[in-house]
Amino acid sequence: MLKSIYIKSKIMLNTMSLKAFVPTTKPQEAKQFYRDILGLKLLSEDDYALEFEANGTLLRITTVQELTPQQFTILGWDAPDIGATIKSLNDKGVVFVRYDFMEQDSLGIWTAPGGPKVAWFKDPDGNVLSLSEA
Repeated sequence: MLKSIYIKSKIMLNTMSLKAFVPTTKPQEAKQFYRDILGLKLLSEDDYALEFEANGTLLRITTVQELTPQQFTILGWDAPDIGATIKSLNDKGVVFVRYDFMEQDSLGIWTAPGGPKVAWFKDPDGNVLSLSEA
Protein backbone atom coordinates (compact mmCIF):
# COMPACT_ATOMS: atom_id res chain seq x y z
CA MET A 1 0.00 0.00 0.00
CA LEU A 2 2.79 2.46 0.84
CA LYS A 3 4.56 1.72 -2.42
CA SER A 4 1.40 2.53 -4.37
CA ILE A 5 1.04 5.89 -2.59
CA TYR A 6 4.69 6.72 -3.29
CA ILE A 7 4.34 5.96 -7.02
CA LYS A 8 1.22 8.11 -7.27
CA SER A 9 2.97 10.99 -5.53
CA LYS A 10 5.66 10.96 -8.26
CA ILE A 11 3.15 12.10 -10.89
CA MET A 12 3.85 15.77 -11.50
CA LEU A 13 1.85 18.32 -13.46
CA ASN A 14 5.02 19.73 -15.01
CA THR A 15 4.97 16.77 -17.43
CA MET A 16 1.42 17.49 -18.62
CA SER A 17 0.08 19.99 -21.15
CA LEU A 18 -1.38 23.19 -19.78
CA LYS A 19 -4.93 24.25 -20.67
CA ALA A 20 -5.96 27.88 -20.16
CA PHE A 21 -9.51 29.13 -19.56
CA VAL A 22 -11.07 32.52 -20.29
CA PRO A 23 -14.75 33.34 -19.68
CA THR A 24 -17.04 34.99 -22.23
CA THR A 25 -20.65 36.14 -22.39
CA LYS A 26 -20.16 36.93 -26.09
CA PRO A 27 -19.00 33.72 -27.78
CA GLN A 28 -19.43 34.94 -31.36
CA GLU A 29 -17.48 38.15 -30.69
CA ALA A 30 -14.86 36.14 -28.78
CA LYS A 31 -14.53 33.72 -31.71
CA GLN A 32 -13.92 36.57 -34.14
CA PHE A 33 -11.46 38.28 -31.76
CA TYR A 34 -9.34 35.28 -30.81
CA ARG A 35 -9.40 33.71 -34.29
CA ASP A 36 -9.42 36.63 -36.72
CA ILE A 37 -7.65 39.35 -34.75
CA LEU A 38 -5.25 37.41 -32.54
CA GLY A 39 -4.74 34.65 -35.13
CA LEU A 40 -5.37 31.60 -32.93
CA LYS A 41 -6.50 28.38 -34.60
CA LEU A 42 -10.12 27.47 -33.77
CA LEU A 43 -10.26 23.77 -32.98
CA SER A 44 -13.87 23.37 -31.92
CA GLU A 45 -16.97 25.16 -30.74
CA ASP A 46 -20.21 24.14 -29.10
CA ASP A 47 -22.82 25.66 -26.80
CA TYR A 48 -20.35 25.55 -23.90
CA ALA A 49 -17.04 26.80 -25.23
CA LEU A 50 -14.69 27.67 -28.05
CA GLU A 51 -11.36 25.85 -28.09
CA PHE A 52 -8.28 27.34 -29.70
CA GLU A 53 -4.73 26.16 -30.19
CA ALA A 54 -2.30 28.80 -28.98
CA ASN A 55 1.23 27.70 -29.88
CA GLY A 56 0.90 24.37 -28.10
CA THR A 57 -1.47 25.50 -25.34
CA LEU A 58 -5.16 24.71 -25.51
CA LEU A 59 -7.20 27.85 -24.80
CA ARG A 60 -10.80 27.22 -23.84
CA ILE A 61 -13.06 30.28 -24.06
CA THR A 62 -15.90 29.17 -21.82
CA THR A 63 -19.39 30.60 -22.27
CA VAL A 64 -20.84 31.94 -19.02
CA GLN A 65 -24.14 33.64 -18.21
CA GLU A 66 -22.64 36.54 -16.25
CA LEU A 67 -19.16 38.00 -16.08
CA THR A 68 -17.47 40.72 -14.09
CA PRO A 69 -14.03 41.05 -15.70
CA GLN A 70 -11.08 41.12 -13.34
CA GLN A 71 -8.91 44.24 -13.27
CA PHE A 72 -5.72 42.19 -13.60
CA THR A 73 -4.20 40.20 -16.45
CA ILE A 74 -5.81 36.80 -16.94
CA LEU A 75 -3.92 35.77 -20.10
CA GLY A 76 -0.71 36.96 -21.68
CA TRP A 77 1.83 36.31 -24.40
CA ASP A 78 5.60 36.72 -24.58
CA ALA A 79 6.33 38.90 -27.60
CA PRO A 80 9.80 38.89 -29.15
CA ASP A 81 9.17 42.46 -30.42
CA ILE A 82 6.43 44.05 -28.34
CA GLY A 83 6.38 47.28 -30.36
CA ALA A 84 5.87 45.52 -33.69
CA THR A 85 3.22 43.25 -32.16
CA ILE A 86 1.31 46.23 -30.76
CA LYS A 87 1.42 48.03 -34.11
CA SER A 88 0.13 44.91 -35.87
CA LEU A 89 -2.74 44.59 -33.39
CA ASN A 90 -3.47 48.34 -33.62
CA ASP A 91 -3.86 47.86 -37.38
CA LYS A 92 -6.58 45.29 -36.58
CA GLY A 93 -8.40 47.72 -34.27
CA VAL A 94 -6.99 46.60 -30.92
CA VAL A 95 -6.62 49.47 -28.47
CA PHE A 96 -4.06 49.20 -25.69
CA VAL A 97 -5.02 50.24 -22.18
CA ARG A 98 -3.52 53.32 -20.54
CA TYR A 99 -3.23 53.38 -16.76
CA ASP A 100 -3.01 56.67 -14.84
CA PHE A 101 -0.81 55.18 -12.11
CA MET A 102 2.13 54.15 -14.33
CA GLU A 103 4.25 55.70 -17.04
CA GLN A 104 3.67 54.17 -20.48
CA ASP A 105 5.18 55.14 -23.82
CA SER A 106 3.25 56.21 -26.91
CA LEU A 107 2.34 52.56 -27.72
CA GLY A 108 1.09 51.89 -24.19
CA ILE A 109 4.20 50.00 -23.09
CA TRP A 110 5.25 50.13 -19.44
CA THR A 111 8.89 49.35 -18.72
CA ALA A 112 9.33 47.62 -15.37
CA PRO A 113 12.25 48.63 -13.10
CA GLY A 114 14.20 45.49 -14.10
CA GLY A 115 13.72 46.18 -17.82
CA PRO A 116 10.85 43.92 -18.97
CA LYS A 117 8.19 45.64 -21.05
CA VAL A 118 4.45 45.05 -20.70
CA ALA A 119 1.34 46.35 -22.47
CA TRP A 120 -2.31 45.50 -21.87
CA PHE A 121 -5.42 45.20 -24.02
CA LYS A 122 -8.90 43.75 -23.56
CA ASP A 123 -10.99 41.13 -25.29
CA PRO A 124 -14.67 41.77 -26.21
CA ASP A 125 -15.76 40.88 -22.65
CA GLY A 126 -13.28 43.26 -21.01
CA ASN A 127 -10.89 40.52 -19.86
CA VAL A 128 -7.41 42.02 -19.47
CA LEU A 129 -4.79 40.43 -21.73
CA SER A 130 -1.13 41.35 -22.00
CA LEU A 131 1.99 41.30 -24.11
CA SER A 132 5.41 41.07 -22.44
CA GLU A 133 8.94 41.38 -23.74
CA ALA A 134 11.86 40.34 -21.53
